[in-house]
Amino acid sequence: MSKALLLATERRAIVGLAGLYATRMLGLFMVLPVLALNADHYAGATPLLVGLALGIYGLTQAVLQIPFGLLSDRIGRKPIIAGGLLLFLLGSIVAAEADSIATLILGRSLQGSGAVAAAIMALLADQTREQVRTAAMATIGLSIGVAFGVAMVLGPFVSTHFGLSGVFWLTAGLAALGLLVLWKLVPRAPQRRGHQDVGMDRSQLKSILGRFDLWRLDASIFGLHLILMAIFTAVPFRLINAGIDEAHHGLVYLGVMGLSFIAMVPLVIVAEKRRKMKLMCLGAIAVITLSLIGLGLASSGLVALMAWLFAFFTAFNLLEATLPSLISKMAPAGAKGTAMGIYSTSQFLGAFLGGVLGGWLSQQYGLTAVFIGAAVFGFVWFLLMLGMTPPRHLSSEVVALGPEQQGDTLDSLMERFAAVAGVEDVMVVPEERTVYLKVDRTMLDREALARLTENQEGHAA
Repeated sequence: MSKALLLATERRAIVGLAGLYATRMLGLFMVLPVLALNADHYAGATPLLVGLALGIYGLTQAVLQIPFGLLSDRIGRKPIIAGGLLLFLLGSIVAAEADSIATLILGRSLQGSGAVAAAIMALLADQTREQVRTAAMATIGLSIGVAFGVAMVLGPFVSTHFGLSGVFWLTAGLAALGLLVLWKLVPRAPQRRGHQDVGMDRSQLKSILGRFDLWRLDASIFGLHLILMAIFTAVPFRLINAGIDEAHHGLVYLGVMGLSFIAMVPLVIVAEKRRKMKLMCLGAIAVITLSLIGLGLASSGLVALMAWLFAFFTAFNLLEATLPSLISKMAPAGAKGTAMGIYSTSQFLGAFLGGVLGGWLSQQYGLTAVFIGAAVFGFVWFLLMLGMTPPRHLSSEVVALGPEQQGDTLDSLMERFAAVAGVEDVMVVPEERTVYLKVDRTMLDREALARLTENQEGHAA
């Protein structure tokens, strides 16, 4: 198949929405490496409450992201996204002006209540054709990874020069910039459409929740972000104990994150191309668990601390890249959007509980207990994933129905698509004029598939 070229409106939508997503995540993540170090001047601050302030955004995200996504189907994507950005802006201002830990927690929870991820993805799907949607979604994913890396470097720099309030004021500025981008750059979608590969379908919720193979992946992203949030109640203090001034923490994260991204790439290739997804996942969980033990024991040794941080972030980035791919492979045809909605909710709940757990362990038992407690969680996670069935390497295809298929019955359409060599699962959605397929690319008869869809091409997901 020839590669589809982006239309001008598609390019604007991708650039604008990826920028929106990235700046929002940048604002949320910038406090990660600096909040624990700078929270002692807030009235009433304790390690537990600092951990709560760190992770509380995840709770409001988890509660509101699916309702906001469904509401965008009714009243429009842009109004929901604009409302979410305003809540994020308000939360940033409240946090910037906070002088007590309670007000800081309120500000962080308001930041999280701007839960517009689902609406952004739905608007992107509205604005793109099936042939280019996979590349568009990949751009969003890449922007999140870049935002996380930049936040880890930028947060310490801003905090050193302008204080923690400066971090939140910068976050507020990013939210205001996001509103401008939404208004000026992102085009209005011609219509709101349903997208089974992007949005939540309440009719599929029960069946997806009953899939234990998908539950393992939900538990994995829950555990990954629980551990991340938990250890950042302690990692900044480990750096201080190793003799690294807060002003230089950003340089440490820059080196560690940069090298870990480089190290991750060949591992992703092995996982995808050589079909070693289970092995790579188990290996990454094992490395995370061992690195947590190492971080717990490396209380002052700089070289050991850097080595363990490098190992942790290499494994972390590998799982961040491969777990969504596993969801895509395992979810039934036409149910990826619902599966991803549950997956994202699990991620945010993990971030919330991780902050609380890390703060509690630090308060009750000290910094070392944070890492050891997270390592115990990692060991249980490893045992859970041992029973994982290696995924079949199926890909998602989305094809548009041609006019001549509009009169066909649903059963007839499903039988005709199922008869194509390489098609393993079929879901026909007449109201979208779309067919969702799970296919084995090595066996797929694309010519037969093209004949069924008036030679309109699908897209790999």
